[in-house]
Amino acid sequence: MNFLSHYYFDRHTSNCYHVLGTVLPDLIKNADKTTTIHPEKLSYPAGAAQHIRNGWHKHLEVDRHFHNSDFFKTHSHQLKLVLRPAIEGSPAKPFFLGHIALELILDNLLLTTGQLTADGFYEHLGSCEHEAITDFLGRSGMSNPTAFIQFFEKFKHNQYLHTYAKDGQVAYALKRICMRIWNNPFTPLQEEKMNEAIINYRETLKPGFMNIFEEISILLAK
Repeated sequence: MNFLSHYYFDRHTSNCYHVLGTVLPDLIKNADKTTTIHPEKLSYPAGAAQHIRNGWHKHLEVDRHFHNSDFFKTHSHQLKLVLRPAIEGSPAKPFFLGHIALELILDNLLLTTGQLTADGFYEHLGSCEHEAITDFLGRSGMSNPTAFIQFFEKFKHNQYLHTYAKDGQVAYALKRICMRIWNNPFTPLQEEKMNEAIINYRETLKPGFMNIFEEISILLAK
């Protein structure tokens, strides 16, 4: 799941460090894809570090339930099929696009149906102190936490998750993610067709998309 979908499960928490932990695996991946840490295997002192670690564990649990769900398997496959003709000739892999597009559409639907706001998410991140984050990352084995903090500040400043409320931005976000892997992956015509396919599929998902959040919430409560 993407940032806002992870946030959904802890949108009522008052602890900013827990919220940070729920999205930290993806933030670290975006900051430096070569960095690998496993806080879920370590113990941390009570306080901010433990809250971040607990949020990290929640992230892994949510992703495990999501990727094992029939919802994910069905809709990522269907999106792969509808996107494949739109990107014919592109180096981008349809199965990858189907996976990521589904996650981005879910974020879009959470925003556009009023299930949550990006403002609430960013307010939590803005309340986290650099010193606490650096301490956690250092304890977790990250060699250069300062570089992550620089990325984190840009992430908060840009607040690009607000743009997910615009349908056309889902395809743009998908393109930006693909550009980390492939150089110039889409032509303007492919982007146009991709955008149309995603907007149409969003309408298919909209009536029952909350089912997957309800399903995961039940599994987390067990």
